[in-house]
Amino acid sequence: MGKFFVSFTAIVGTIIGAGFLGIPYVIMKSGFLIGIIHLMLLGAVIALVSLYLGEITLRTPGNHQLSGYAGIYLGKKGKALMLFSAAFGIYSALLAYLIGESESLSFLFSGTLNFRLYFAFAFWALLSLISFFGIRALEKGDFLGVSAVFIIIILLLILFLPKISLDNLNYINLNNFFAPFGVILFAYLAFSIIPEIKNILGSEKRKVRPVIIFAYSFAFILYVVFSGIVLGYKGLGTPEIATLSLGWPFILLGMATMFTSYLSLSIALMDSFRLDFKISRLLSWFLVISIPIILYIIAYLTGAVSFTSIISIGGIISGGLAAILILAMVKTAKIKGRINPEYSLPLPKTLKIILWLVFIFGAAFEIYNLLQ
Repeated sequence: MGKFFVSFTAIVGTIIGAGFLGIPYVIMKSGFLIGIIHLMLLGAVIALVSLYLGEITLRTPGNHQLSGYAGIYLGKKGKALMLFSAAFGIYSALLAYLIGESESLSFLFSGTLNFRLYFAFAFWALLSLISFFGIRALEKGDFLGVSAVFIIIILLLILFLPKISLDNLNYINLNNFFAPFGVILFAYLAFSIIPEIKNILGSEKRKVRPVIIFAYSFAFILYVVFSGIVLGYKGLGTPEIATLSLGWPFILLGMATMFTSYLSLSIALMDSFRLDFKISRLLSWFLVISIPIILYIIAYLTGAVSFTSIISIGGIISGGLAAILILAMVKTAKIKGRINPEYSLPLPKTLKIILWLVFIFGAAFEIYNLLQ
C-alpha cells in the first residue's frame, strides 16, 4: 500500500469509531438540519486544528506524541495539561468502545444486552494482546476499519434508501440545538494520530497537508450520509448505538470500526507514555490496558453512564482542551521550530480567538445539556 493511502486510512480509522455510531442518536434530538450544521462547522474546525498540529510536527525534529510537543513549546505545565487531555480522551474512547462492543456482541449473539459484561472482558483481552504489535498492527487494522465503513455505506444505500421518510429529516428542535456538539466533536477527534502520520509518510512529508484534508472531507461526507439514512429510516426510534437497529451485518461492521479505533488509540497512548515520559514499554502497555476495564466495571456496576454520555464528555474535555493547547503551540513553534516545514498556515489572532470561543462556549452549552 502507498504511504498516502496508509496515512489516510490511519487518520480515518482513528476518526471513525464510537462517535460514528453515536451521531444519529444525538442528531435525532436536535434535527437533521441542525446536525449538518454541527458536522460541517466542527469538521472544518477540527481539520484546521489538525493542520496546525501537522505543521508543528513538521517543524520539530524527533518523534513525539501530543504531550511531547506541548512540553517543547509550552513547558512543563503545557505538557501536563496535554497529557491529561490526551489520556482523558483516549480512556473515554476506550471505555466507550468497550461499552459499544460488549453491547453489540451481546445483542448479536443473544438478542439482549444481558451478556455484555462477559463480552467486554473477551474484547478487552483480545485488544490488549494485539496492542503489543505497534504501527504494523495499526496500519492493517485501519485498512480493515475503513473497508468496513465503505461496506456499511454501500449496504445502507442499497437496503435503506428506499425506506427513508423525509418527515424524519425535516423536524427541528431548537431547544436541543447544542445536543450534538460533544458527540460530533468526539467523532472528529484524531489529534493523537497526527504525529504518527509524519513517521508513516517518511520522505513524503509534503503529503501531510493533503492527507489530513482528504481524511476529514471523507469523514464529513460519510457522517452526513450515515446519519441521513439512519435517521430517515428510524426517526425517533434511533438507538444510542445506531447499528443495533439495522441488523446483524451492520452490527458486525460497526464492531469493526470500534475495533480499529480501539487499537490505534491504545498504541498512540502507549507511544505518549513511552516517548514523552520515558516509561518502559511494558509499563506503558499495562497503564493503557488496565484503566479502561476498571472504568468499565465501575460503569457496569453503577449504571451511571451511557454510551453517548461517555463520548460526549470525552469530546468536550479532551477535544476542547487539546485544540486550545495546539493553537497555543503554533506561534511558538513557528518561531522556535528547528526545521523548515513542508507547509505553513497563518494564524491571525482573531481566528485563534474565534476558535477558542467555539470550544469554550460549545463545551459550556453541552455541559448544560448533559445536566438537564
